[in-house]
Amino acid sequence: MSTASLAHRPYEDAQGLLTGTLFVALGTLMFAQAGLLTGGTAGIALLIGHVTGWPFGPVFFVVNLPFYLFAWQRMGKAFTLRTAMAVSLVSLMAWALPLGLSFGRLSPGLAAVLGGLLVGAGLLMLFRHRASLGGINVVALFLQDRLGWRAGRVQMLVDVAILMLAFGVTDPWHVALSVLGAVMLNLALVINHRPGRYMAV
Repeated sequence: MSTASLAHRPYEDAQGLLTGTLFVALGTLMFAQAGLLTGGTAGIALLIGHVTGWPFGPVFFVVNLPFYLFAWQRMGKAFTLRTAMAVSLVSLMAWALPLGLSFGRLSPGLAAVLGGLLVGAGLLMLFRHRASLGGINVVALFLQDRLGWRAGRVQMLVDVAILMLAFGVTDPWHVALSVLGAVMLNLALVINHRPGRYMAV
């Protein structure tokens, strides 16, 4: 089967971007509702929001801005534009979802597992449609494509390091559950996103 016949069609890319960003936004909403954090730029945005009370969506969008230049130079124009679109969609959905969805009861442990798997599945969809959520995603995908390092493993190491910063901001139990959420997220990537199967560009 030719490479051209395996390429995603525009409507397939659109469906992948919409579904992937919706999964990420829903998983992030579960983290936020349960008082949990995550890694990457989403984790940084949640951490800033936890300290300042600022809404996640706009903070997430701004935090990702410096990474677009790296993506443009290293990963190409198409990847960068898809990534900017994905970040914008997650920011919009993170603002819109609470308008129509709330959790009457959501235990932090369940939020860590389900939220982590949802974000991981969403990122996997974005990666397979040559997009990301910026930030550490861009660096992890670049290292996977160029050096063969597994993106999930790189992401997991960085995510855990970011979550260690949260020990001075929130209680240790919620940080421990946040680490569990990051592990669930990145296990989905480690197991399902391997070099040679899907490439970012």
